[in-house]
Amino acid sequence: MTGKRRIVVTPALPYANGPIHLGHLVEYSIPDFWVRFQRMRGHEVHFVCAADTHGTPIMMNAKKQGITPESLVERFRLEHMETFKNYQIEFDHYGSTNSQANQKISDRIFTALEKKGMVEKKTQMQSYCETDKMFLPDRYVKGTCPKCKAVDQYGDGCEVCGTVYSAADLKNPHCAVCGRVPIEKPSEHLYVKLEDFRSYLKEWVPQHTSPEVAKKLGEWFDGELQSWCISRDAPYFGFEIPGNPNKYYYVWFDAPIGYLAALDESLKGAGFDSVWNKEGTEIYHSIGKDIVYHHALFWPSMLKTADLATPTGVWVHGMLQVNGAKMSKSRGTSVFATTFHKHIDPVYLRYYLACKMSSSIDDIDLNFDDFISRVNSDLIGKITNVASRGAQMLQKMGGAMGQLSPEGSELVHKAQELGHEIAQFYEDREYAKAMISIRSIADDANKYFDKYEPWKLVKTDEDATRQILTGILNLFRIMAIYLKPVIPSYTKKVEALFDEAAYQWESSK
Repeated sequence: MTGKRRIVVTPALPYANGPIHLGHLVEYSIPDFWVRFQRMRGHEVHFVCAADTHGTPIMMNAKKQGITPESLVERFRLEHMETFKNYQIEFDHYGSTNSQANQKISDRIFTALEKKGMVEKKTQMQSYCETDKMFLPDRYVKGTCPKCKAVDQYGDGCEVCGTVYSAADLKNPHCAVCGRVPIEKPSEHLYVKLEDFRSYLKEWVPQHTSPEVAKKLGEWFDGELQSWCISRDAPYFGFEIPGNPNKYYYVWFDAPIGYLAALDESLKGAGFDSVWNKEGTEIYHSIGKDIVYHHALFWPSMLKTADLATPTGVWVHGMLQVNGAKMSKSRGTSVFATTFHKHIDPVYLRYYLACKMSSSIDDIDLNFDDFISRVNSDLIGKITNVASRGAQMLQKMGGAMGQLSPEGSELVHKAQELGHEIAQFYEDREYAKAMISIRSIADDANKYFDKYEPWKLVKTDEDATRQILTGILNLFRIMAIYLKPVIPSYTKKVEALFDEAAYQWESSK
């Protein structure tokens, strides 16, 4: 692709009901690496995100703590921002779905759906807890999955098989708050007629998702696409739906609209349409495989109806596991990012994640023995060691670099040419392959150093020694440039070491 690109990139929005854990950092590292690479190539990138702030869990947590939902979500939003800063994940804007911009755009999209006849009202039997005197939202009903029979599943979808359903479909349901069996009461709700989008979605999905994701989504087209309930009963923390008293947008309706609102706020008055709907803009969402249904079926349907551009691509990644178990904040199996940061430099985690990441939906297993080994042997033992060996000797020789030897020049040229391959790996989000290629440069550099034994050569031929060390340090500089999207603070130190301006991708030439 030639010419300057205009790109919007969003990760999924973190729920503002608790701290960020390491599983979240997979979500945000994938697009952060990619955005940094694109900016090094000189492209215009809008990288935005927001705290996902609505829903009953937040309302209940705030009540439990004796504070307002607004106070709770703002506290976690600020905590999230600090965590992202510590892990070098830099958004142009990090907003909140509980914003005027998000309410305005949500109403705009709902009105478009309503005017085009895509919304219908239906009365449904809904779980109601007589003890807590309230209709129970999806996440406050637990039971057995109606499809795969997995137990202890939430009322909005199965974490085992990925099926999306309503709480009424659960087998053996119980209230997640008090444990009592709820009764069923009628309640009128608003539904988007998803089946009306069947033809459009069957064509859209394979064009905007990977083959493995499209294949999985294709299973949903075997039967009728179920209408999607977009309303919730009061009490509920969210936006009230225009013309529907005591009915609120379901959190999964206004949450993705938060992408538009965050972009809108980042543009400071220009309006999100000026970028999102501008011809030629590329739009990418990076999400976990547990929320594909929402982003590849619901979301494009909403955007199309409102005459808004749909995503160029929906990138789907696997989940982070520890010892084969999925990390989940709600199930208490998390390693929180703040705890990890207190003990280990986030640079090491960013590098390790890059070594494990690809464009597939395979899960990533965090093995701490492997983590320690890979950081020590690769980043420190191979890559950093190149600079350490070369710089220390050169410093003893006065610090001035010299000319490249013919062999050194050949190695530098080889590393520069490898940049084309590495760039394509970054473009394709094949970060593990990019790291392998970068490590191959380190292997060449260390072999070159060991071959000529400059610690011995310096005693007889200082000029030849200087040439070897110059080659070694040039190779290290090139590696630092290629690593910049992944470990920018590391590369910043290299820029200072060589007294150079911020590296761009072409700085390796």
